[in-house]
Amino acid sequence: MRNVIVISAHPDDEILGCGGTLIKHKEQGDKIDWLITTNIFTDQGFSEERIASRQEEIEKVKNSLGINKVYKLDYPTMALTDDSLVTMIPKISDVFNESKPEIIYVLNRSDAHSDHMITFKATMACTKSFRYPFIKRVLMYECISETEFAPALPENVFIPSYYVDISIYQGRKNEIMKIYKSELGEHPFPRSIRNMEALAVYRGTVAGVEYAEAFQVLKWIDK
Repeated sequence: MRNVIVISAHPDDEILGCGGTLIKHKEQGDKIDWLITTNIFTDQGFSEERIASRQEEIEKVKNSLGINKVYKLDYPTMALTDDSLVTMIPKISDVFNESKPEIIYVLNRSDAHSDHMITFKATMACTKSFRYPFIKRVLMYECISETEFAPALPENVFIPSYYVDISIYQGRKNEIMKIYKSELGEHPFPRSIRNMEALAVYRGTVAGVEYAEAFQVLKWIDK
């Protein structure tokens, strides 16, 4: 059994980017933890009903994936800045020292959403081998509606270097994503089931399978 943790800035990032891979980990008997850095609050204009329904969505996704534990840092959504790193880094450090992940799935560093970028920075600050010797793999995942809308600059390119065959899990991934009803739309809206499948087909073509998820390897320690 391997310890796995997936990092989300917002609930739904994890399914869009690596839902099939997480299902596969669970099928293989791995322990999966989930860290969400932001949350929604009434003083941001969210209703009590929406806040409650968001927590219900998280619980349903947790149960559907067989997540061991969900860690919530509760930073206000859409408000992360570099100033947030001062407190976020030690919080993520505490989570890692409790969870002891061997494998980390983290958001793409250059996603268009600033919450994603800050979450990435804070996570990577907690992957030094001399402080976290249990970490062996750090994989960056792409997130539909954010990764592809990053500024078209060479330094922002997501470069897939690791592919996971999720052919038998794509259907389950779609069904779990439907839990996030308010986040889904119809094509050509980026977060649609059709677009999720289109990306998986494209990544699968590169990998020589029906459906795949792609990752950029940031660290891979074989020991």
